Amino acid sequence: MILDLRPLLRGETDHIDIDYYLTPDPIDDITFDSDAHVFGRITDNAGYMRLALSAEVSYKGQCARCLKDVGCSFSVDFERTVCDEGTLSDDKARADEEDVYSDGYAIIHDGMLDIDEELREELVLSFPSKLLCSENCEGLCPMCGKPKSEGDCGCRKKEIDPRLAVLATLLHKNEEKGENQ
Repeated sequence: MILDLRPLLRGETDHIDIDYYLTPDPIDDITFDSDAHVFGRITDNAGYMRLALSAEVSYKGQCARCLKDVGCSFSVDFERTVCDEGTLSDDKARADEEDVYSDGYAIIHDGMLDIDEELREELVLSFPSKLLCSENCEGLCPMCGKPKSEGDCGCRKKEIDPRLAVLATLLHKNEEKGENQ
């Protein structure tokens, strides 16, 4: 969304409310139920302008431990200081010529501010790297693949390292000799 900030810059208002829907960038193995609802405002407090937004989106995916379907909503807060393109120092402006959002600043170009690209990036970067159906999800049995939440599967809990299997047979032989004596 491109916001027209000219009324704010001219002093006609001290805030601009924002409420719209944004299509998030795709994330591997995640399905978004709808577009992200973005809401917030830009305020002008004696020349100090601040952008404060929240974005909420519903999604579906799979638990990283047990592969159950997980559906939830995710929200992210997004804040930036808003300034006109000529107000940053020359060194800072040169270093960030192509970066519209540099070090927490949203730069206004000709009275307009485009916030979509940075907000999409913030959604992707803030999204959880692993989805879990619950924090104490035990996952799947490594032997048979049955979800541990469904109860005991009967598989052996302790596997012997194949590299040490020879030592286990020696230990077993020593135990048998001890029983015979």
